[in-house]
Formats: sequence, structure tokens, C-alpha cells
Amino acid sequence: MAGHSSGREKLHVLRKNPDFFLAIRQALGDLPMIAEDLGLITADVIALRDEMGFPGMKVLQFAFSGDAHNEYLPHNYGARCVVYTGTHDNDTTVGWYRTVTERERTFLRRYLGTDGRRIHWALIRLAFGSTAEMALVPLQDVLGLASEARMNTPGQPSGNWAWRFRQEALTAAVRDQLQEVTELFGRGVPPAEAPPEHRRRHHVRPHHMRSRTTEAR
Repeated sequence: MAGHSSGREKLHVLRKNPDFFLAIRQALGDLPMIAEDLGLITADVIALRDEMGFPGMKVLQFAFSGDAHNEYLPHNYGARCVVYTGTHDNDTTVGWYRTVTERERTFLRRYLGTDGRRIHWALIRLAFGSTAEMALVPLQDVLGLASEARMNTPGQPSGNWAWRFRQEALTAAVRDQLQEVTELFGRGVPPAEAPPEHRRRHHVRPHHMRSRTTEAR
């Protein structure tokens, strides 16, 4: 929506006009929409999200700057949410881990029981093992790439959305590990084959390899 700089402001506008979403639902059915509820979110935005049944966003890179009550830590998730290791606006997980404070790195290592090596797979496992309905992981994180593979830096006018990958980067080792964590946490069951109550819970969409999922921005 033109003239509004954040997802929060857009949702405030739409909160006053809930018929917008009802009309979409009537015309197109129950679309897989995600509410971009990051940042400072007020009660009316939460009410719209919950009224429409939209899952909110949980970004693991935001989870370690506070304490055990941080809403982005998986043990604090509610029933309806989608978890990301990071989004297109974040650094890659490897790049992020190299630049956060030592306090955050220490908290992360304690929380995950890891020494910090292969941190991208540690966060992928954390995402897949969470109660979130859906887990989205940038391909850069699957490949363990650093900041040079970052997709987008908000506010930076150039140099964004330029990252590409070559097919040979998807080695057998990468595919095997992704398959392992996907199967281990039950994330690979095709929606049509999963029980109705678990269909969204088990479906995984690869982030940055564009899907039909729509983020309500």
C-alpha cells in the first residue's frame, strides 16, 4: 500500500477495513497468507492477525538479544506462526553470527548446546524442530554462505537482489543433510498426504526460491 513505510502501518490501515480480507477469502478461498508482524505491534494489529487466522512471523536471528522470555525463542511460540532463520532483509545466518555481540553468541550457544561451528545447520534444526506451522530457510543458509550472499540490505539503494546460485552448489552432502532434518522433524510430508490438522505444520517452503505464499505487508 503506497504511502506506508512498514508492515505495521499497513496492518493498522487494514485493521480499519477487515472487509478487504473477507472479500479476498470469499473470492479466492483460504489463501496461505502470512502476517508481517515484526517490530512494535499494537493490540489492534494482533487482533486483525488473529481474527483473520493469519500466522505471524518468528525470526530466529531476533531471538538471542534478550533473555528466556524473548518472543522469538521457540519455547515461547504460540499455535499459529511461521519461523524463519532469517528473511531476505537479514544477513545470512553465518554473516549474522559473525557480527552479533559476544553476549548473543554465548546465549545462542547455550540455548542450542553447540560450540558455534556450522551455526547455519544449528538454526535450521531449531526452526524445523519448533512448533511453528511452517519453516522457511533462505537457500544461502542451507549452503552456509556468509555476508557476501546477503539478498537485501534495507535502505541501501543498490547492490541488492543480485545473489544467484549454481546448481553444483547443491551437492549430495547438502541435499542429504537437508533431507535428514526435514524427515527427522516431519517437515517433508506433502500437504495432501498429511492429516488435515497437520497439513500446514508439516509443509516446508524454500525461502528465496519463490513460492505462492503471500506475506501481508
